[in-house]
Amino acid sequence: MSFRLQPAPVARPNRCQLFGPGSNVKLFEKMAASAADVINLDLEDSVAPSDKDIARANVINAIADVDWGTKTLAVRINGLDTPYWYRDVVDLLEQADDRLDQIMIPKVGCAADIYAVDALVTAIETAKGRSKKIAFEVIIESAAGIAHVEEIAASSPRLQAMSLGAADFAASMGMQTTGIGGTQENYYMLHGETRHYSDPWHWAQTAIVAACRTHGVLPVDGPFGDFSDDEGYRAQARRSATLGMVGKWAIHPKQIALANEVFTPSDEAVAEAREILAAMEEAKAKGEGATVYKGRLVDIASIKQAEVIVRQSEMIAG
Repeated sequence: MSFRLQPAPVARPNRCQLFGPGSNVKLFEKMAASAADVINLDLEDSVAPSDKDIARANVINAIADVDWGTKTLAVRINGLDTPYWYRDVVDLLEQADDRLDQIMIPKVGCAADIYAVDALVTAIETAKGRSKKIAFEVIIESAAGIAHVEEIAASSPRLQAMSLGAADFAASMGMQTTGIGGTQENYYMLHGETRHYSDPWHWAQTAIVAACRTHGVLPVDGPFGDFSDDEGYRAQARRSATLGMVGKWAIHPKQIALANEVFTPSDEAVAEAREILAAMEEAKAKGEGATVYKGRLVDIASIKQAEVIVRQSEMIAG
């Protein structure tokens, strides 16, 4: 491994990020009472242009008035290509309660986008004497975003998480699909007459995970559009978890339990991880660098894999 150690991301549960439009105040209490780890109050895509101002005011009031418990509370601002984003940032930082944890920045294309928001946030925090520093999450939703994903991941010490926004990403890439995540009907290989479906999002997710893990950022999978398809959601989430992502969005309340199920290590997985750690401790006591566990070789690399599962379980339990 490089002598420049891979930094650890922030230690927080991030299994499910629940989204709700800032224009619908009736949802806020329900979102706060949900089992989601992260709440994203939205000022962007789910809010009509005519409702931007009222949605922003609703969100500012809700940050202080609603009991959000120990959840990470985030607000998705509007994109930097709109006339709304600067007012989102200014009003949130000047008027919102300190309970706000994070700003989500959509459609990020390069590190300069983060620099622009960071400069504005820093100036307001300094002017207002805000002691709690606002964290950032970014959404990769374009060809430019994925092309510059590593520089984006390294762009700011405020950056704690990065998500893949499948719909806008697909549009930017010119993909011939209207699906949001999951298997795509025409993305397959033929073996004889049998179709084998591949994952069209895999390469982008892998690029995001690699960039995030290099720079100590949490990689998160984005939305799954068909909220009537529980098994499709599970399948997408399981692939994401296997690749190293820590959680997934929920655009409908029924998806919360599915995300928490997939991104919470099972009792069996945690027990096995602990057994591997114990087996390796026993091997090290004997001066051995490897041992056999249930018929397979485990070594020092296995310790690191097992520690990921145990740490995740302990963090969620805590």
